[in-house]
Amino acid sequence: MLDSASELGRRGALAATAAAGLGLLTACAGAADGDASPPGAAPPRTAGTPSGRTGSPSPRPAKKRPQLPRGGRELFPRHQLAGYCGLPGAAALGRLGIGDLDERAREIEKLAQTYAADREPLPVLELLAVVANSSAGPDGTYRSRTSADTVRRFHEAARKHRALLLLNIQPGRASALGEVKALREWLVHPDVGVALDPEWEMGPDEKPGDTYGSTDGGELTDIARYLSGLVREHDLPEKAFVFHQVATSVVEDQHAFRPQPGVAAIKCADGIGSPGLKRGTWNDLVRKLPRGMHTGFKLFYDEDTEGSRLMTHKEVLALRPQPEYVMYE
Repeated sequence: MLDSASELGRRGALAATAAAGLGLLTACAGAADGDASPPGAAPPRTAGTPSGRTGSPSPRPAKKRPQLPRGGRELFPRHQLAGYCGLPGAAALGRLGIGDLDERAREIEKLAQTYAADREPLPVLELLAVVANSSAGPDGTYRSRTSADTVRRFHEAARKHRALLLLNIQPGRASALGEVKALREWLVHPDVGVALDPEWEMGPDEKPGDTYGSTDGGELTDIARYLSGLVREHDLPEKAFVFHQVATSVVEDQHAFRPQPGVAAIKCADGIGSPGLKRGTWNDLVRKLPRGMHTGFKLFYDEDTEGSRLMTHKEVLALRPQPEYVMYE
């Protein structure tokens, strides 16, 4: 297992960074951007039919059901997910927030191709949509919401590059399910999913950065059930629901989780360290996986290489079960 003290120290610093320097973090507001598919045009008149003559109308083509960014309606086993996480203006929170967004998306494309093997690569932009803070804030929730304009910009980039957008939630003392519901205007799109960081989900007397937070299998089921309802209501393709886990204590009673129709639940092993330490954490976290659970793996460009080295893609793909989502911070 990884050194929990050093892990918490780093993550506490990130919480403080988020609280102190991000002017773009405001309450989510504004209408969602429109569907990328234009409404179907009326069928043309049959050639040679005089204007104004009534007759049998031409049949309208059947409306195409919403698809995932690279086609199809199921994530697995067709696709291999790989991507970056981050937030603009906060370099410490991940590579996705650094530099030009289109350039990052092109890097993610290459990364996804590297991990694809015999699957179809599906790039992922994991944007921190709710960030845990070290201070309570005006509503006492110890979290800030990323502005709707920022979410919209990342959604547009995801569409441009045929990528999946994951909205990452660090709840602080707010309700995790409540934060998911607050993102509904984005989640009704076929290319948007959810990632939960339960280590930042605090109890009533806890502060982000002081200790690990936690979730449980029942809450994960509630979130998956809500997403399943959106899938059913809007005839969406399968929706990704990732939860990051840095230690066994972060997800309690995981076997209470119940898979939900139209939702692909992905348990992503978090944690900083050498390849050997990360393999040990992986083995602890994937032992006796709940039924219907997929796996993911997280790497850190900076922290993993302090005194060691970054795992290669071949080493990551050699893990068993093989991660179906690989994310870099």
